[in-house]
Amino acid sequence: MTEKMCFVGNKEPFEYTLSIVSGKWKLKIIYLLACTTPVRYGELKRSISGITHKMLSTQLKELEKENIIERKEYPQVPPKVEYYLTKKGKA
Repeated sequence: MTEKMCFVGNKEPFEYTLSIVSGKWKLKIIYLLACTTPVRYGELKRSISGITHKMLSTQLKELEKENIIERKEYPQVPPKVEYYLTKKGKA
């Protein structure tokens, strides 16, 4: 029996996935979070050579918006933020 592929927003699943993880840094971020969880912002910055603060921040926000990663902020001084892969991100 052949299963019908799901379409999200008139895009095939492969194209939809590519639109979420496209770019130079997102796959590296996802890989690091898959290998080590939780990961703090500074650890990510040190682990990805060549990425700027602005680019890392932007990429993390985009992945969070797509529900690929989760950001957990602790109310303390100095601020502590950790990142995790969500179930969708692991899949």
